[in-house]
Amino acid sequence: MKTVNEAIDYLIAQAQVTQQIESRSLPQALGCVLAQPVISPVNVPPHDNSMMDGYAVRTAEIQPGLVMPISQRIPAGTQPAPLAPSSVARIFTGAPIPAGADAIIMQEEAELRDSGVCFNQPIRAGQNIRCCGEDIAQHHEILSAGHKLRPQDLALIASVGQAAVEVYKPLTLVTLTTGDELLQPGQAPEPGKIYNSNHTNLMSLVSQLGFDWVDMGQVEDTLEATQAALSKAAQLGDVIITTGGVSVGEEDHLKPAVECLGKLDMWQVKMKPGKPLAFGEVMGKPFIGLPGNPVSAFTTFNLFARPFLLAMQGASCLTPESIWLTADFDWLNPGFRLEFVRARIENREQTSFARIYPHQGSGVLTSTVWATGLVVIPEDTPIKKGDAVEYISFNALSH
Repeated sequence: MKTVNEAIDYLIAQAQVTQQIESRSLPQALGCVLAQPVISPVNVPPHDNSMMDGYAVRTAEIQPGLVMPISQRIPAGTQPAPLAPSSVARIFTGAPIPAGADAIIMQEEAELRDSGVCFNQPIRAGQNIRCCGEDIAQHHEILSAGHKLRPQDLALIASVGQAAVEVYKPLTLVTLTTGDELLQPGQAPEPGKIYNSNHTNLMSLVSQLGFDWVDMGQVEDTLEATQAALSKAAQLGDVIITTGGVSVGEEDHLKPAVECLGKLDMWQVKMKPGKPLAFGEVMGKPFIGLPGNPVSAFTTFNLFARPFLLAMQGASCLTPESIWLTADFDWLNPGFRLEFVRARIENREQTSFARIYPHQGSGVLTSTVWATGLVVIPEDTPIKKGDAVEYISFNALSH
C-alpha cells in the first residue's frame, strides 16, 4: 500500500512535459502555463513621475510662506520643460517630473495666492516621486517559465507592453464512463439505477484547471466496446481519465481493456476516502483510473490527478498551499490511513476554527458542497477540540 506522498511523487515523476508550444494573446492566455520566461523590454515606470496631484518643486528654493510662481502645467502623458528657476510646476498623478524638480508637494498642502502658491509644511527631496524602474527594471525577468497565468499576471505582462506570450498548449483530457447502472441527468429514474454525478464532477474539475476536454460518453459494458473506446480516446487526447470500473469483477472491463492496449498499475493508497487508484498507459497515452464513489473521485482527482496533469502541462507549482486552523471537533478514533475530512472555516473570537461535516461517507456528495476544504488527519493520530489541524482550501485546488 502506497502512502499519499509516495503516490504523488511517483505520478509526478512519470509526467512528461508537453512539447506543444503556442503564442497566445493576453486575453486568450488566462490559465495557461508559460513556456518561456517573460523579460521586460522597458522600465516601469518608464520615467520619474508624480504619485499624486500637486506641485513639482526644487526643495532648495522652498521657504515657508514664500510665494512661488507657477511656471507650467504638466498633465499625465505630456513631456514637460525643465523647471524654471524660482518657480514650481502644477503637476498631476502619473505625469513626468520636470528636470530640476526633486519633490512633489501634494495639492492639499499648498496655499494658492494671486501671484502663485506657497507652502508651510516640511519638504524633503524625493517625496511623492515614483522613480524610473522602481517597479520593474528593463531586462528583468518578471515571470518564470512554468508559471500558471492569473489575471494579475496578465496585467503585469501588459504593463511592460507585451501583447502575447509563449505558453504550453493546454492538454486535452479524454473521459469516458462505464457502468450500465448509470443514468445521465435528465433521464427518468429507473429501478436499480443511479445518476452519473462523476461525469459532471470530472468535466468541471478538468475545465476549472484550464485543460481542454473531450467526452467519450457512456460506454457499453463489454470488453470489445471498452477496448474500442479506449483506443479512440488515445487518438483524441493527451490523457485518459475514468472513474470506477477498474476492478476484477466479471462486469469490470476497463482493467483487461487497458492491459490489451498498454499497461496498468493498480494501487491501494493509504488514505481515506479513495483507497483504490489506477495508473498506466493506453497506446502511449497516460491513463488514470479514479475510484467510483463520488467523494473519493473528487478527492483523488485533486490530490493525484491534478499535480500529475499540471506537471505534464509544464507548471512549476504543483502542491496546494495549506494553512493551520484550530479544530472545532473531536476525532478520537483515527484509522491507520491518512484521512481527508471535509470541513469549513468558521471565524470566532479572532480565531479561525475548522468545523467538519457530520457525515463523512465517500458517497455523501453534499459534504463537498457544504465544505470549503479538507482537513488532513494523520494516521493513528487522535484530534481533540482545540488542537491545530492542517487545512487545504478547495480554492487552492482549483488552479
